[in-house]
Amino acid sequence: MDKYDDLKYAKLDTDRETRTGFPEVVFCEGKPDEYLIGIYKRLIEHDGRVFGTRASEHQYEVIREVIPEIEYNKVSRILKYDPLRKAARDESDDRSGKGAESEGIGLIAVCTGGTADIPVAEEAAETAEYFGGKVRRIYDVGVSGIHRVLSKADEIREANVVIVIAGMEGALASVIGGLVENPVIAVPTSVGYGASLGGLSALLTMINSCANGITVVNIDNGYGAGYVATQINRLAERNC
Repeated sequence: MDKYDDLKYAKLDTDRETRTGFPEVVFCEGKPDEYLIGIYKRLIEHDGRVFGTRASEHQYEVIREVIPEIEYNKVSRILKYDPLRKAARDESDDRSGKGAESEGIGLIAVCTGGTADIPVAEEAAETAEYFGGKVRRIYDVGVSGIHRVLSKADEIREANVVIVIAGMEGALASVIGGLVENPVIAVPTSVGYGASLGGLSALLTMINSCANGITVVNIDNGYGAGYVATQINRLAERNC
């Protein structure tokens, strides 16, 4: 029988990594403080690390009181404790300087249409990095200045899988889908004016793309894109 840890208010799937290759991740939004503390403490006890999405600054402060080493990214809203990977990151930063391509297996490219899409992109990128992937960030290459994405086409083509994150009309996914041979995961964002309908316009554009090899996740779902990209990236490296 599969294992789980019953905290009454949460049943933590401690067997998930054995079954799927990925540990349980915490969706922080909406969880009471005391529940979130209990979940984080138990997952760290079990796995030695924990990764949470959609965390608020208040939740960060609450968790930091009991786990001082916790890391929080205000942009991505990721709240994580991952001491081994942090040590590797710090060493890499010391060698090559801030902004260097992340360490990890394979290569996942994360592209955005605009700067406003970066919070969702960082959720995707940090997810892929947490699960062991190497990530290349290519931001603000939207179709309103199409020469920008064309200038990065060779860098994008090197990736095993490409995550394309865009709001407004969401056309960037179709453009990149027509430039690369590897899978594209499109993420519509809620960025845009009234008729963008909170990301619905971008979602419909991406679903209806005439470019092949594009799959679409939910609006603003950077985590989902990072997860699927990791699966594809692992398979690509396994089959090399």
